[in-house]
Amino acid sequence: MSSFDYPILSRSDIISILAESQIAAVTDNDFKNIKPDFVSNLYTRLLIYLDALNEEDQGQVEFSALEQIENPDLLIGSFQVMNLYCRLREVMASLNCPMQFNLRDLIKPDPRRTEHFLSGILNFCLYKETKMNLLRPIVEELALLDDQRKEWEAKISQLNEEIAGYSEARERELPLVQEIESKVKELREMIAGLNSNQMSLRTSFRNLKEKTGQMDEKISKAEFDLVQSVQENANLRSKIVQSPDKLQRALEEKKLARDEAKYAERSAMQSFQEKTATVEVYSKALKKMSKHFALMQAIHEQVNSAKSVEKECKGLKAKLSDDVVLDKSLEAKLIERQGKVVQLEEHKRQLQKERDLKFEESTKHLNSVKSEVLSKRCELEARQKKVEDVVAEVDSITLKTSMVRESGAAKVQQLISKCEEIVKQFQQYSSSIGLLLPVDGNGTKTTFD
Repeated sequence: MSSFDYPILSRSDIISILAESQIAAVTDNDFKNIKPDFVSNLYTRLLIYLDALNEEDQGQVEFSALEQIENPDLLIGSFQVMNLYCRLREVMASLNCPMQFNLRDLIKPDPRRTEHFLSGILNFCLYKETKMNLLRPIVEELALLDDQRKEWEAKISQLNEEIAGYSEARERELPLVQEIESKVKELREMIAGLNSNQMSLRTSFRNLKEKTGQMDEKISKAEFDLVQSVQENANLRSKIVQSPDKLQRALEEKKLARDEAKYAERSAMQSFQEKTATVEVYSKALKKMSKHFALMQAIHEQVNSAKSVEKECKGLKAKLSDDVVLDKSLEAKLIERQGKVVQLEEHKRQLQKERDLKFEESTKHLNSVKSEVLSKRCELEARQKKVEDVVAEVDSITLKTSMVRESGAAKVQQLISKCEEIVKQFQQYSSSIGLLLPVDGNGTKTTFD
């Protein structure tokens, strides 16, 4: 209120401000021919505009006060006037009005004083409106912050529910994870054993390949020797006719060569059978290795799935840690907002206490004024009765005086008529006697005084 000033507004400014604020539609004629009802209605609208008076509170009195009054229905108007008077007096006192507002300003208003009081109230309305326009962005920001606080609280509750769900799922899936981890360890050990077995099988397979290569070389060599022996046999047959001795020696040599070829063939067949046996062994080993390889692939897929589960678990743990950090930050913000709410509630309590104190003071003042009004009303009623008695006496006296006056006027009229008759009779008598009276020396008749 330090920056609130108190300029006196002109009548046109008052009318324009009332119209712009949509408080009341008034004209210049209303201020020229000012009436108590117009002033009371205008003051009531201004107090309602300033939130200093509620429409429901007009004319309402406590039941304890109504019980002390014989005919409360007859005093409703006076209650409304006194309530409005008390509120206006409080408002004028709070506005530091240089003029003192009294009851005469409501019952018999003066245009100059009314314009003075309206100037003060309207200046305060303009001052309040400017201050409210300055505070409106702050109030809107507070409303937005309140909405954001509610949204964050909802998000916090939702995140808490999700965290509880994740923790419950983690507790439920913990034995399964432990079982999978044990299986993963077993599979890793099995994979290590199978890898070592695979390496040994690969080395044995290389050795068998080398042996089969050697056997193939021997078989090819034996076949080559057989072909040569066949060629030599054909040559020998062509030479049988030429030299029998040489032929005999050649036959013996050929027999020896044939025996060696047969021995070589037997050894080749044995080596071939050994190779077929080794090939069968290799095929069986290959089948076993393929089975082991398929099993290793399945184990590898299980290991990959276990690794993906571990990655998902790590991701969930990271998300859980992020949620915990976000939850802590939101809890800090919530604590800060709760502190602001507590401060606002304390400020609200203080304002309510001040309002209650002002209301108690106003009710006490109103009760005292009501008691004074009632006592003055009783005195006025007693005076009114005395005045009525005096008026009745005066009326009876005036009636009596009018009756006496009328009777006196009638008597005077009768006396006047009698006097006129006496005068007429005297004139007649004097005229009749004048004929009989003597005349004096001057020639005049003597008259009776």
